[in-house]
Amino acid sequence: MEFKAKIFVAGHNGLVGSAILKTLKEKGYTNIVTKNRSVLDLMDYEAVATFFKEEQPEYVFLAAAKVGGILDNNTRRGTFIYENLMIQNHVIHLSYKYGVKKLLFLGSTCIYPKDCPQPIKEDYLLTGPLEYTNEPYAIAKIAGIKLCESYNLQYGTNFLSVMPTNLYGPNDNFDLEKSHVLPALIRKIHLAKLYQEGNLEAIKADLKLEKIDEIERLLYKHGIKKSSIEIWGSGKPMREFLWSEDMAEACVFVMQSLNFKDCVSNNEKVSNTHLNIGTGKDISIKELGELIKQVVNYKGNFVFNTSKPDGTLKKLTNCEKINALGWRYSVELQEGISRLYKWYLKASK
Repeated sequence: MEFKAKIFVAGHNGLVGSAILKTLKEKGYTNIVTKNRSVLDLMDYEAVATFFKEEQPEYVFLAAAKVGGILDNNTRRGTFIYENLMIQNHVIHLSYKYGVKKLLFLGSTCIYPKDCPQPIKEDYLLTGPLEYTNEPYAIAKIAGIKLCESYNLQYGTNFLSVMPTNLYGPNDNFDLEKSHVLPALIRKIHLAKLYQEGNLEAIKADLKLEKIDEIERLLYKHGIKKSSIEIWGSGKPMREFLWSEDMAEACVFVMQSLNFKDCVSNNEKVSNTHLNIGTGKDISIKELGELIKQVVNYKGNFVFNTSKPDGTLKKLTNCEKINALGWRYSVELQEGISRLYKWYLKASK
């Protein structure tokens, strides 16, 4: 991937895309194309076709996606499968049509079966049923992997796929209803700390409320009290977390160093050519909460709502393939949480 080559980062404003954009710039890539959704709707085939025809990007990072936490995934199932399929179908197909040299499709480790062996190897894809709450999103991502593989085999394209574990970092989504567990816990615990301290003005500013008397109602709605915070599920599920900028380093490394042929191990039956990206370490949701409490300096307790779903109980990636190729993560979880909390405090002012 030449430093002056034209690179399109799809989804550059999100957690994943913004980290990739930052990493590319830091490494000296100067011809990067980005488009806000208001300018280019990736679900609009004609608009995307016009973009590719006019811009002629040579490399594409497909980081654009409809993402959310367990509640959002489970309640807006049609939205998640439809929007993700449309985005990736348009970008992948038009990358083929307009001769993109290399494309990197970013998925998620939720593509793997709910009860597959741990840690999860790439070969475990499609060996069992998916976890129900995020099944539509996972199916869309599986389709993206197979679309890249199939175009490579039929048309000779050079489209790669990586499956990052749970990501967190700058530009994360902290929405109390739609975010993933780590940023949601950071914000909940931060608000609970402010409530414990009696700092209602800071809570009002964080929640963007007009009146202070609205605070208690909204905090209680999300299980936030002075002395306790409600967490969905039992707290027992184990999760792996990767700093988003470590993930971006891995993505740029893959685009610089690998081609599709490097990911093929069996010429007779080409399958599972994607690469896992993770740390190989996991932590329970309860332990994660305790770690965030330490960073935020909150003195309250957790109440686990076991009437709510846990999701998959364990989801740890096997990263032997990408580690053998020369990439490893660098940011440990406690350091990453501290960095993200500082970022959130600055961004929410």
